[in-house]
Amino acid sequence: MATRRLRGGRELGFATKTIHAGLHPDPTTGAVMTPIYQTSTYRQPALGAGWKFDYARTINPTRLALESQMAALEGGLEARAFASGMAGIHAVLQLLRSGDHVVVSRAVYGGVYRLFEGLLRQFGLDFSWVDTTDLANLEAALRPSTRMIYVETPTNPTLGLTDIRGAARIARKHKARLVVDNTFMSPCFQRPIALGADIVVHSTTKYLNGHSDSVGGCVVVTRPEDAQRLGWLQNAIGAILSPMDSFLVLRGIKTLALRMARHDATGRVLAAWLAKHPKVRAVHYPGLKSHPQHALAKRQMGGFGGMISFDLGSYAKARTFLGRTELFALAESLGGVESLISHPASMTHGSIPAAERRKIGVTDGLVRISVGIEDAADLKADLEHAFAGI
Repeated sequence: MATRRLRGGRELGFATKTIHAGLHPDPTTGAVMTPIYQTSTYRQPALGAGWKFDYARTINPTRLALESQMAALEGGLEARAFASGMAGIHAVLQLLRSGDHVVVSRAVYGGVYRLFEGLLRQFGLDFSWVDTTDLANLEAALRPSTRMIYVETPTNPTLGLTDIRGAARIARKHKARLVVDNTFMSPCFQRPIALGADIVVHSTTKYLNGHSDSVGGCVVVTRPEDAQRLGWLQNAIGAILSPMDSFLVLRGIKTLALRMARHDATGRVLAAWLAKHPKVRAVHYPGLKSHPQHALAKRQMGGFGGMISFDLGSYAKARTFLGRTELFALAESLGGVESLISHPASMTHGSIPAAERRKIGVTDGLVRISVGIEDAADLKADLEHAFAGI
């Protein structure tokens, strides 16, 4: 069922789309789950016959199925799957030319800062890092040479929000593309394209896969020329998602709606509890009424998710705390069924200079948790044991 609607015209619900939209039974066997086409080469019927499949770097049936489904879930025109989220982001920036200017959310994943400042700047791209939680800052940073606005919402790890609809209006006014990293929310809880974004990027490693057994990225676009260019870049550079990883993400998406509901429910419980804990200085979670953009979160998101960060006041306390959890595994990633905990200043954001980290609120006492799907009471008890050590 490639359609997003039933025959009677009814729009499919999101959970139904995760099972059916963009996908077809295997044409050879009728298998309802897309097979792993672990092949590099395709026999063509005749020279010049226009055969769709020629070489697996260019096209692969398993990867194509994932790309079709991601386009359907995000409401985009087409999608392209890459070997990692960073490979996808790099490809998006290749839509620009030397001399172009990009306005970027100041608080982003450390790998984005490393790519933009450590590599792409030397090829002639210019970047302005601004607090996009205030659209006035965004508009003030624009130049005649601005060709792209890149936002992460919610931000990693401080959970700040950018008004996507407002940012889209600014982007259209200045003829710039709006790119939104939707990794933290997934299309289950946030659909930037419906709010006016031109491009959506994902680390499929996280919630889309959901089982911590695949690394990948995906870019969903709304413009035919962007789809064509990204497909060209996939083939020219070769940073494609493998058939096995494509299969694992397809498998994970089948339960995305169920998993996200559990992440969200438990996240709300733990965030409310942490906000009242005497050993916590501050909690960052859009679902809390105390969050400065709680009203925006309710408008543009269908849930608040399972990502929470909180400040313990010092590196020493954070280190002790991180060493005392059992269910929360100390790890770099997020979005899996198991709960994870990390220290952003030395892990995910270690590539950002200390002065810049402080500007975006990534303090040495900040801890980030990715709430899994375990029982909430067990997760709370694990964190309470860690608190007892400080």
